[in-house]
Amino acid sequence: MVQLAPYACDPERTRGRRHPEAPPVGRNAFQRDRDRIIHCNAFRLLEYKTQVFVNHEGDLFRTRLTHSIEVAQIARTLARNLRLHEDLTEAISLAHDLGHTPFGHAGQDELNACMREFAPDAGGFEHNLQSLRVVDELEERYAGFNGLNLCFESREGILKHCSVRHARLLGEVGERFLARTQPSLEAQIANLADEIAYNNHDIDDGLRSGLISIGQLQELEIFATHHAQVKRKYPGIENKRLVAEIIRTMINTLVVDLTETTQANIRHHQPAGVDEVRACPPLAAFSPSMRSQANELKSFLLENLYRHYQVMRMTSKARTIVRDLFLAFLRDPRLLAKAHRRDDDVEQARAISDYIAGMTDRYAIREHGLLFRMD
Repeated sequence: MVQLAPYACDPERTRGRRHPEAPPVGRNAFQRDRDRIIHCNAFRLLEYKTQVFVNHEGDLFRTRLTHSIEVAQIARTLARNLRLHEDLTEAISLAHDLGHTPFGHAGQDELNACMREFAPDAGGFEHNLQSLRVVDELEERYAGFNGLNLCFESREGILKHCSVRHARLLGEVGERFLARTQPSLEAQIANLADEIAYNNHDIDDGLRSGLISIGQLQELEIFATHHAQVKRKYPGIENKRLVAEIIRTMINTLVVDLTETTQANIRHHQPAGVDEVRACPPLAAFSPSMRSQANELKSFLLENLYRHYQVMRMTSKARTIVRDLFLAFLRDPRLLAKAHRRDDDVEQARAISDYIAGMTDRYAIREHGLLFRMD
């Protein structure tokens, strides 16, 4: 086993859990977190939540579950290269999307709009904060506490970004957003592994759907470079294998660049421990050239895939479904699975948003059909 670096998180020195528990036997504290995440209800439901394409549009497109697994694979490789704690990195990666709504960012945006309109004091809805809420409060698996009772380090990594308003309400895990410090390196690389995964795999899904083309992608430096490399090495390669090889080699290039740049940043700042990592500027990073190429790719996907008229058409339908459901539950809380009226309007709206955020794509579509179908 690779010896951990001095700046890696150590499960023997965790900041602990919200509710005291005896230490696990036969596994470390971060393994326990990873295992709890895999076994929780919210993780299983990611199989039926969209990445870009709504779940019912085809079985070949990625879901939040396959995306989370891909993020974990990339992040573990990075953790091993940097001598960080792989189990913690995997736990963060697997949990980062637990709070995502049905219909991807369209669902999140509409739920945020509903919360701001009908419960302005709640501070809106944000899927990253909802992921923390899932593991802290919403999962109901254990007799002694709500949520999964994860270690501080896992919770810190799940909460990638947070408003000052919300940070003030979160206690220790929100302090870094007030003090403007960084999370652990395990959290930093899980965040960048997420970016590597969704950029490259959205290319794959976009090409598979026919909404973008190889010709368009060849206008991008990072894609054109790897396209030329693969064609030189395999001149007669068929299109399906060509795309797979390009994406595989692009991911590898990004991982190598991220590893080398992060190692250089670590050598420069020389953090002696996790607290020193938190006090440094962000240490996990791409080189300036690779960051520029990655940003170019992100901009391309935004304009040509996420804003493609066919995707936007489904986005519009998704937002309508989320709003209709929110308003129906707001008018009649008895329609909720756990029906009761809260005295506080904010708590009532939050209960509705929790319920909708937990829905899968197909469940939301079915519920909408049952409530609004004209027989």
